[in-house]
Amino acid sequence: MQWRYFLVGSNPAETKYRVLKIDRTEPKDLVVIDDKHVYTQQEVRELLGRLDLGNRTKIGQKGSSGLSRAVSAFGVVGFVRFLEGYYIVLITKRRKMADIGGHAIYKIEDTNMIYIPNDSVRVTHPDEARYLRIFQNVDLSSNFYFSYSYDLSHSLQYNLTVLRMPLETLKTETTQTRQESFDIFEDEGLSTQGGSGVFGICSKPYEKYVWNGKLLEAVKNTVHRDWLLYIIHGFCGQSKLLIYGRPIYVTLIARRSSKFAGTRFLKRGADCEGDVANEVETEQILYDASVMSFSVGSYSSYVQVRGSVPLYWSQDISTMMPKPPITLDQGDPFARVAALHFDQMLQRFGSPIIILNLVKEREKRKHERILSEELVAAVTYLNQFLPPEHAIIYIPWDMAKYTKSKLCNVLDRLNVIAEGVVKKTGFFVNRPDSYCSILRPDEKWNELGGYVVSTGRLQTGVLRTNCVDCLDRTNTAQFMVGKCALAYQLYSLGLIDKPNLQFDTDAVRLFEELYEDHGDTLSLQYGGSQLVHRVKTYRKIAPWTQHSKDIMQTLSRYYSNAFSDADRQDSINLFLGVFKPTEGKPHLWELPTDFYLHHKNTLSLSQTKQSYTYWWTTGVLKHLPLPFDEVACPENRRKLTVKKFHKYDEEIDIHNEFFRPYELSSFDETFCLAMTNSTRDFMPKNVGIDPSPFTVRKPDETGKSVLENKSNREETVLQRKTAASAPPPPSEEAVSSSSEDDSGTDKEDEGAVSQRSTPVKVTDAGDNTKITENVVQSTKDVYGVNLSDVPSEEDLTIYTRFVQLGQSQHKQDKSSQQLCSKHHLDRVINLVPISAFSQDNIYEVQPPRADRKSIEIFHAHIQAGRGDMQPLGKDDFLMYREYIRNRYL
Repeated sequence: MQWRYFLVGSNPAETKYRVLKIDRTEPKDLVVIDDKHVYTQQEVRELLGRLDLGNRTKIGQKGSSGLSRAVSAFGVVGFVRFLEGYYIVLITKRRKMADIGGHAIYKIEDTNMIYIPNDSVRVTHPDEARYLRIFQNVDLSSNFYFSYSYDLSHSLQYNLTVLRMPLETLKTETTQTRQESFDIFEDEGLSTQGGSGVFGICSKPYEKYVWNGKLLEAVKNTVHRDWLLYIIHGFCGQSKLLIYGRPIYVTLIARRSSKFAGTRFLKRGADCEGDVANEVETEQILYDASVMSFSVGSYSSYVQVRGSVPLYWSQDISTMMPKPPITLDQGDPFARVAALHFDQMLQRFGSPIIILNLVKEREKRKHERILSEELVAAVTYLNQFLPPEHAIIYIPWDMAKYTKSKLCNVLDRLNVIAEGVVKKTGFFVNRPDSYCSILRPDEKWNELGGYVVSTGRLQTGVLRTNCVDCLDRTNTAQFMVGKCALAYQLYSLGLIDKPNLQFDTDAVRLFEELYEDHGDTLSLQYGGSQLVHRVKTYRKIAPWTQHSKDIMQTLSRYYSNAFSDADRQDSINLFLGVFKPTEGKPHLWELPTDFYLHHKNTLSLSQTKQSYTYWWTTGVLKHLPLPFDEVACPENRRKLTVKKFHKYDEEIDIHNEFFRPYELSSFDETFCLAMTNSTRDFMPKNVGIDPSPFTVRKPDETGKSVLENKSNREETVLQRKTAASAPPPPSEEAVSSSSEDDSGTDKEDEGAVSQRSTPVKVTDAGDNTKITENVVQSTKDVYGVNLSDVPSEEDLTIYTRFVQLGQSQHKQDKSSQQLCSKHHLDRVINLVPISAFSQDNIYEVQPPRADRKSIEIFHAHIQAGRGDMQPLGKDDFLMYREYIRNRYL
């Protein structure tokens, strides 16, 4: 249709639909109409059929259909306008990158921008094309992620704890709750007794980590929330850790801040609102994939942050020096900008805030030490007014100095720091401590900090790591802290007997590869090149060929900073809405600097002044060490939306979302088989090797070297910009039909864009061969034993005798069947068992008899799977103590 667009969005199962109408007659305004009605498949077909018939030029003329499909897509990124009319940005390709509790996380692979106004009303502008090119310079196919049912802008701890907060409030409106820890993601509701009402809850995204917030501003208040698809920028990778066949998913999610975002030398320090450059929140999630439910499964997470030093500082790149001098731009005697930054962290993470400062302390000429001195002064000033138990902890450590020393081991020192940090902050786990931890406690476990609740543990506080660039040194330090936290997470889930992990184990190699891809991706986004110094560099086990690669990465980073960063910075400013093109004002490329765009206080004076002593937000101290954003208070309740649904309405079906029974799928496209696997990719192939992923391997025993893997994939990583650590499955591409029925009734979303369309990809016979090659492994790979090519003569004799016995038995059965058939009616089949047993064979099966005790054990097992645990009796405790005594004492 020439005068309007229709967007038809569906749920993944294509059982519910919503329709948006976009007017194309307005040259510069955006008119979007949402009727807020939920259509069935039949209703939406009838609607599109009526629209098709009503907009034909001549009634009954099929060749002039008034409704035609423009494009199929997986979601709406947003709407943007420069100097002419609005564009709509659509996701046309996606790729699954991770799975958290049955909720899929996708990476954007391709997008499409469609100009909305009709050509007949379009008012052209000579600079429109240039703005369009600048906007498209932000590559949305490079590390942008979204999920339909999981809030990526918040941590797992927030998603699994805060969304239970209104339960006490809802109890007054419902007669009976489903369970105390009801899960909003599980069925989006709280069941009632004797009625069909179900209460669903959703929270507002954390705007700091949402990158399309400005693009959705125009329609946020006019369309239903199901149309709003929030995307994050950073990194997402997932790998499978197999512990004797038990699948444990290790996920790494990095959220890059959209505030004060930019490139390396053009964005340093902090802005006037306390947002720092290159701020990234990294979360590692560990869960048992054999149970996907959030309410019954075992989930754990740990969060840490990196970001530039929170001061007013910059570096002048006009001198064309590899290390431009550091300049403090403004004096800040009362640490105003640092106070705003740490206030944000106290609200989101609680206390303690731990700063790990890795910049150089001793230099012949003052360079990095300028930042250390100012940061120490700022932290000292702010700590005067905080209670001692919630003071900011400052840990300075000159990592470069230790690296140059031959007597010091960098990673050993980092491991000591990591142990102290994790003990202070704790980590999140959604289940109480195991009974084995109580019966056989570990000394390190008893010293663990955090906040213990009846349902598990909460992380309180966070580690904030920084160097100058927050790239190489920071990534290695974060890896060591993450490795230490991973040991505690595995111990809390009952997977290892001590919270300690050694290098050169399959588990640590898998985790190291994830962190290297994570570091490469973040380094490309901010610095223009991959990591220069890796974990192996600091372990001093990297081969000599790695040094030449480090030099090339340094040159690549320098070239990017000198010649391409300015254009990238303009694109980011335009994409995030920091700069808005306006008639009569200077264009983006005419501005000498973007300093005034990011520092709002330079354009207008603030009406409210911040206190020099009470620098935190009201109410934050009262709830410490818990983060203010996660406590039950009226301010946080306003961020939640409670909606009533029908009891049997399907909002999010975890089973259908994960297994997708309505699609034709193949093994090579199955994400859980394609992801990095510790057994397949890291476990040695030698005979007799311990299959445990926690066994220390020798260098010649490793099934896969992280360094070799990185070198082999380096070109691929550059092409896909280090999308994820696992070899991803083929991307799903939205399929648009070129030959459609003119009646408009055969396709339910014809002439529109399906927000959550689910195209079907059919594979031919050639794909089946590929499936077999990828999935079926040799017996040596799986069991460590090779089958002999030629059986021995004795084995052949035994096998021949067995075959002869079977053939003679079949002959006897056939003759007996012929004799018996004379006494039966014609065409009646009489099956006689081949086996000598009368029952329990391939023809007749006798059900086994189970005694009462076995039935009780089976019922208890079923109840445990549903989450209804029975209390342990006296006999159970005696049996468990006897087992521990025999096993360990």
